[in-house]
Amino acid sequence: MTESNFNPSPVGASPMDGHMLLESFPTYVGAQRLVDKMSDGGFPVEHVRIVGENLRTVEHVTGRMTLVKATLAGAAAGAWFGLFIGLLFGLFTTGESWFWVVFISLLVGLVSGAVFGFVGHWATRGRRDFSSFETLQAGRYDVYVKAEYATQAATFLA
Repeated sequence: MTESNFNPSPVGASPMDGHMLLESFPTYVGAQRLVDKMSDGGFPVEHVRIVGENLRTVEHVTGRMTLVKATLAGAAAGAWFGLFIGLLFGLFTTGESWFWVVFISLLVGLVSGAVFGFVGHWATRGRRDFSSFETLQAGRYDVYVKAEYATQAATFLA
């Protein structure tokens, strides 16, 4: 939306409790830039909202998952958890025993994580032989502003 077709009248009011649509962007970065520009210009940005519309999840496949990779990933996660638990228990020990408490906790975590990683992947029987992560994306990002600040906010669209 450009300044020429911005309409701060109540007719264009959003059902979002007194907020009006200021501008729409195809990416979050565009909406973020506008709000940053408003903030730099001294606008009270606590009256601004960025709303993602037409949400969807996107799964990014990062690679093939094998029993070896699953076992190693489980071992790494287990080792971190074991180290954390060992350090917590280590707070209550002194001297040489501190090292052994931490070391044994790390070792138990590593082995149990490896076993759980192996068994967890083996149990899928090849139905999910890939690793991935999901993101939430919007089809567009709308910048809304409280109606009483709409005219002031419109000056940042130029």
